[in-house]
Amino acid sequence: MADEHQRTSLAYDAADEYRPEPPRPPELPAWKDGSIRIGIHTSIAGDVVRALDLAEGLGANALQIFSASPRMWERGSSRISEADAKRFRDRRKELGFGPLVVHDNYLINLASLNPVLRARSLQAFHQEIIRAVALGADYLVAHPGSGRDGTSAAAVVAIAQGLRQATRGLKLGDLQILLENMAGQGSSVGSRMEELKAVLDACPDLPLGVCIDTAHLYASGWDLRNPAGLDAALRAIDQVIGLARVPLVHVNDSKTPLGSRVDRHQHIGKGKIGLEAFRRLLNHPLLQGKAFIAETPIDRPGDDRRNVARLWRLVGKTVRVTGRDGMKPRRRVGRAGKRRRGVRSAGRR
Repeated sequence: MADEHQRTSLAYDAADEYRPEPPRPPELPAWKDGSIRIGIHTSIAGDVVRALDLAEGLGANALQIFSASPRMWERGSSRISEADAKRFRDRRKELGFGPLVVHDNYLINLASLNPVLRARSLQAFHQEIIRAVALGADYLVAHPGSGRDGTSAAAVVAIAQGLRQATRGLKLGDLQILLENMAGQGSSVGSRMEELKAVLDACPDLPLGVCIDTAHLYASGWDLRNPAGLDAALRAIDQVIGLARVPLVHVNDSKTPLGSRVDRHQHIGKGKIGLEAFRRLLNHPLLQGKAFIAETPIDRPGDDRRNVARLWRLVGKTVRVTGRDGMKPRRRVGRAGKRRRGVRSAGRR
């Protein structure tokens, strides 16, 4: 009986072998449905969810926010509570908004070699990432920084090192960090696409891309006012960066002339670039599938609503506006101590 048992062999069928199912490809976010996405920078003042409701009332289907004060260094913890973050994520899903863009603090300078400023910048950017992930943001836009402490090459190295340090130990999930092109004022890094590409190349393990700002592009010397100039700019970006790595365009007119290297935003069609240039840009075949977000001034009540409506009209659509006038202008003190009306919706511009 024992010998018979020992002689028994199990029948083997290859079909019975366990084979783990291949991982499913990541699902595209609901907002990546091929529809055009137009948004504007809105305020989180009072309640972070308020930014979503403001954007909806303005007729936008995408938005950009600051996740904390853009002009102050953090004091203590600046994390968003999980309860508030969940309310935000749930409301965004309900509205079908996307992309959600977070813009980093203007004081952050990852290019700085000054030990105090650098330490503050690294800590602040680390916290920016934590808040962006908590909110479920798609993109975190960052100004590359200013290389006033050294050469442009040294600044590029410092930025790349700063990005790696600030992201260390964090799970970014679906968040992508976008470096914004700059106007070229002073010693700022990023007015040349080659500088942005150098940072991207130095961080191949990080999910990096580029956000193109039209006002900055114009101020740095690219003439977007005519079809040939726009085509030349887009071809140059594609050749150096690759437009596949540019998911987001900040659509801003410029108060300053071509090549001024001065960053001053203006209402769509009211500045030096002009309305027809934005019509061509929004409908350009090389920019299909990109998101367009305005960071235009608010000089009078309703300016944000009018800028969003103008962008929709340029792509041949009219959207229903359900809210009132959105963000309000506030008074600010000029250098001479006089009160001036108006504030730019995205802060320093």
